[in-house]
Amino acid sequence: MLDTLDDPRLDAYARLTDVQLRSRIEPSKAVFIAESAEVIGRALDGGMQPLSLLTAEKYLPQIEDVLAKLAAADSQAPVFVAPEDGLATLTGFELTRGALAAFHRPPERPVEEVVRDAHLIAVLEDIRNHTNVGALFRSAAAIGADAVLVSPACYDPLYRRAVRVSMGTVFQVPWTRIGTNPHDWASEGVPLLHSLGFKTAAMALSDDSIPLDDPRLKECDKLALVFGTEGDGLAASTISRCDFTVRIPMQHGVDSLNVAASSAVAFWELRKR
Repeated sequence: MLDTLDDPRLDAYARLTDVQLRSRIEPSKAVFIAESAEVIGRALDGGMQPLSLLTAEKYLPQIEDVLAKLAAADSQAPVFVAPEDGLATLTGFELTRGALAAFHRPPERPVEEVVRDAHLIAVLEDIRNHTNVGALFRSAAAIGADAVLVSPACYDPLYRRAVRVSMGTVFQVPWTRIGTNPHDWASEGVPLLHSLGFKTAAMALSDDSIPLDDPRLKECDKLALVFGTEGDGLAASTISRCDFTVRIPMQHGVDSLNVAASSAVAFWELRKR
């Protein structure tokens, strides 16, 4: 049981910003936060290395399985138990999902490694909504996309809310960042995908877009679906570099779907049977 909330080992749960948690200057010190017993369990199952766990005494009986997994992963990782009202003061919100855990952020992997055995992948261009990022990962895991690539300006898949919305599937679906230019990832990213054998399909409304069920898409052995942010959609320069521009046929005057919903539809239509 904690005697004080001023313990510096609790900094990751309240006193560090997301930018500080990511620690780009010193990647070896970067961490991320997982929330809820189920998500923490999936992080541990996915090989993530724990730093510590934070909970309230009343939740201990509910998280026995997670505590066992934590001990198996690292017997030295501390379990902090704080009064429930103290947790709300520390984190800024009521902890209703049992626990929070801090993990070492895994090193970023090369694109070539992440997509080596992939046939259907998603590329997220500048999506600036953590809920959409997390929901897209959950669709990828549930329906069968093999990997996810995110542009330099896309929101972080390991941000606490994105991890929670994904239900921990960010630890199951291989992912990494693609491109180095935050203003034009596609200038190097699309040629890289082409060199790895992928056809690229920009999910966008345009006069020359083809429907999602076009046979040419099914004929692609390796296909990268490129999704844009809400409102603005994909950059014109990205669309021009892709092999196809693809739309989901709509009814009743609806012109588009939320990016998380459209990704689920696209994954289902184009998954390998």
